[in-house]
Amino acid sequence: MFNEELITAKVAARNAGKILMKYFKSSDKKVQMKSKDNPVTIADNEADSYLNNFIISEFPDDGWLSEETVDTSDRLNKNRVWIVDPLDGTKEFIEGIENFSISIALVNNNSPVLGVIFNPATNEMFSCQKNKGVYLNGKKVNISSQKKIRRSSILVSRSELKRGEWEPYRNSFKSIQPVGSVAYKLAMVSAGKSDTFATVAPKNEWDVCAGDCLVNEAGGVMRTINDKKIIYNQKKTLVTDTIIASNSVLFNEVSDLLF
Repeated sequence: MFNEELITAKVAARNAGKILMKYFKSSDKKVQMKSKDNPVTIADNEADSYLNNFIISEFPDDGWLSEETVDTSDRLNKNRVWIVDPLDGTKEFIEGIENFSISIALVNNNSPVLGVIFNPATNEMFSCQKNKGVYLNGKKVNISSQKKIRRSSILVSRSELKRGEWEPYRNSFKSIQPVGSVAYKLAMVSAGKSDTFATVAPKNEWDVCAGDCLVNEAGGVMRTINDKKIIYNQKKTLVTDTIIASNSVLFNEVSDLLF
């Protein structure tokens, strides 16, 4: 149903990945601060410009929402909107840590129908379209089947871990692993590389939209802690509630733990 869009998104992600890697290996990433603790680099902006031009030239009637593009209200009147983060994990990118990714999603009537997350440093391409499953570099993958929270692994934000926000839950999981890039963490959970993802800090639509599609297509659930699905292409793009992604059993257990 969305084959052409998926092909376009995967090609766009790979080409944007080449842009990111060009700067990843450079000593001059031209870092600026958009706000406190919110850096942006020349790579973010160049990848964003490429993605916008490439994708919208293929689908000119679609809307566009990206972290690095000035937002307009035009998208709110469109059924189909691309929700993109050209470089998720900018802090890790700046530090030379391979925890960053390009996140591309297509939403139709406020719900994600396509998701592509690409980590060019590790050459991991996670992709899905609605009702077709999830693929990692062409191989079908699924959400973890682990049902016991004490035997489960969870991926969390590096900054949340540094702030001590996960210290009360240290003994609740088999492992609590800090990884940069929200999108990359969600992609890894969708592929069964970890059992659960959770974040207690607010996230924007572009951080989680593609990952939401991946997790659901892999047989899992991604919702807020109050068991609500995220509705996309909203005027206010910030999701303030804790977000959890896992299989349905662990989702309930982690929700009960964090509430």
